[in-house]
Amino acid sequence: MAKIKKVLIANRGEIALRIIRACKELDITSVAIFSEVDVEGIWVRKADECYPIMGDVVQAYLNFEKIISIAKKASCDAIHPGYGFLSENADFARACEENGIIFIGPKPEHIELFGDKMASKVAMKKVGVPVLEGTDEPITNIEDGAKIAKEIGFPVIIKAAFGGGGRGMRIVKEQKDFKDMFESATNESMKYFGRKEVFIEKYVENPRHIEIQVIADKYGNVLHLGERDCSIQRRHQKVIEIAPSPRLNNQTRKELYRIATKAMFKLGYESVGTVEFLVDANDNIYFIEMNTRVQVEHPVTETITGVDIIQRMIEIAEGDKLQFLQEEIQFRGYSIEFRINAENPQKNFMPSTGTVSKYLTPGGPGVRIDTSIYTGYKVPANYDSMIGKLIVWSLTWEGAVKKAKRALDEFYIEGFPTNIPLHREIVRDEDFKNGTFNTSYLDKKMQTFTLNSEENIKLEEEKIANIMKFIETINKNNVKVKQ
Repeated sequence: MAKIKKVLIANRGEIALRIIRACKELDITSVAIFSEVDVEGIWVRKADECYPIMGDVVQAYLNFEKIISIAKKASCDAIHPGYGFLSENADFARACEENGIIFIGPKPEHIELFGDKMASKVAMKKVGVPVLEGTDEPITNIEDGAKIAKEIGFPVIIKAAFGGGGRGMRIVKEQKDFKDMFESATNESMKYFGRKEVFIEKYVENPRHIEIQVIADKYGNVLHLGERDCSIQRRHQKVIEIAPSPRLNNQTRKELYRIATKAMFKLGYESVGTVEFLVDANDNIYFIEMNTRVQVEHPVTETITGVDIIQRMIEIAEGDKLQFLQEEIQFRGYSIEFRINAENPQKNFMPSTGTVSKYLTPGGPGVRIDTSIYTGYKVPANYDSMIGKLIVWSLTWEGAVKKAKRALDEFYIEGFPTNIPLHREIVRDEDFKNGTFNTSYLDKKMQTFTLNSEENIKLEEEKIANIMKFIETINKNNVKVKQ
């Protein structure tokens, strides 16, 4: 069993910084890569070594031949892909192995299996996992699709067969809309994933989106680290994630744990991963997909279990056995993660860019911030709009909501619009405070949220300006303020 001594991080932003920190605690040397627009990235400064990749700023994180070349040049034992980019690319994982580099993640065959949503659905059905009625093979022909949709019965959902993140996904409630929705889904799938294949399945109205965090070693040990409720979404993309789900029936919870761990054991899965389900109003369970990577929302699971998921990924890749039994994992309290995005909720969530001119973060017990931005940082327009994550924890659900409200009120980013005002509205909403929400929550609530009137925004900016002016005066005059 060879110990990993040096890791190249094939990613950027907050997840790159998160992996660097995990490496430092394991006494592993970290190597960062960066594109031309990421020269000032904080993860570049924090890594032990860093290497630029010139040219197209998106391809910089997708060119795995170049990345592997850098890893070999830097004498790296392993590569951690983070999430997004190459994290679920089986060819990349295989190329790492062929070049004598450890890929910190699942085996290529599992990445391949679960990257194909149809094949994974068939495989999971074979091992006894409940799935939604629908196609067993990807399709591209619109006439075939229309026929299948009619047989299943509307509403149906069209999904990109080789993608995720809500891209290439359309809900069709009536037959007359099928043609337009099918073309829209396949075109978007081609744009983002380079493939037009989609599959069609029965659409479950207003379900909860519940995912199970699993962790498995190469010796057949498979455990779960509880569930996360990811029901609060917009355009099928997660906005808020919660662990554990505040209103999930305990019997349903146990069944989800059993199904997820049993399936991963039967399929011989290794590393961390997330099995995602829909749970309808009658607590029926339906498998939707498996993510073979660390999730954006992994911090809420870490917070309630005390398990460092990134470090466990690295140790499993080294060949270590899991260091604990299922009964030794203690679930404590509630954790909520808020994705902080550079976008304008008042303008249909239009992505925004700009320079962080003022940056004030919340703190105190039970507050964690995962981000790579800082005052003076320029947010590039080339990548996903997420610029950070606010994670809060408390022993009770009520306490977690109150802590979230306080932390969000303390959070201030100036220079461009963010979705912080939306999060402030959500934590004040009675349905959210009662834990009663499903995947239709934001669609129904957006029209009721004020998202800060111009007057409120102006007052907040004036308050921050006065505070900053006061601080500057103290610093300039070396004034001692009485405590």
